[in-house]
Amino acid sequence: MFRKLYNEELGRIGVEEYKNSAKAPVAVVLDNVRSGHNVGSAFRTCDAFRISKIFLCGICAVPPSPEIHKTALGAEFSVDWEHCDSTVEVARRLKAEGWTLVGVEQTENSTMLQDFTIEKGRRYAFIFGNEVNGVAQEVMDLCDMALEIPQQGTKHSLNVSVSVGIVLWDIIRRII
Repeated sequence: MFRKLYNEELGRIGVEEYKNSAKAPVAVVLDNVRSGHNVGSAFRTCDAFRISKIFLCGICAVPPSPEIHKTALGAEFSVDWEHCDSTVEVARRLKAEGWTLVGVEQTENSTMLQDFTIEKGRRYAFIFGNEVNGVAQEVMDLCDMALEIPQQGTKHSLNVSVSVGIVLWDIIRRII
C-alpha cells in the first residue's frame, strides 16, 4: 500500500531556513525567457535543488508576477534572484568571478548531458535560452562549453522549463 504523505509529513524547511542553508555550486541564467510560467517553473526547480541563484535576463518576467507565482508556488521568495538587462553582461560578470559557463543548447561540439563531467570545487552557471531562439549566439560565444540533452523524437527541442528540470536533476544528483 502507498499512502500519500501530507505536506506536514515531508519535513520541508521554511523560507528563512532555506535562505540560510548551504546551496549547490550552481546558478541558473535565463536568457530572455518570455513566459512567466516558464520563469516560475525555473524558480520552483531551483528551490527543489537548492540552487545558489537565478539570473533573469532581458525580457524575463520578474517577481512579483501572477504568472510566476502560479508555477513557482512561492519559490520566488526562497531562491535568490537578480534581474539584469543583458545576458552578455551577466555571463561576463560570472566568468570574471570564476564560474564555468555552460550553455544548454544544441551546437557543434556540444557535450551530451550523460557525458558531462563535474569537477569538484568548480561553480557552474547553466544558461537556458528563449523559448523560440534558444541561447543567443553572443552568449554562447562566452560559454566554456555547450551541454545538450539527448533526444530521439521529431521536435528536436524541449520546453525550457523541462530542460531546466532535466539538467538540474542530473547535475545535482551527481554533486550530492
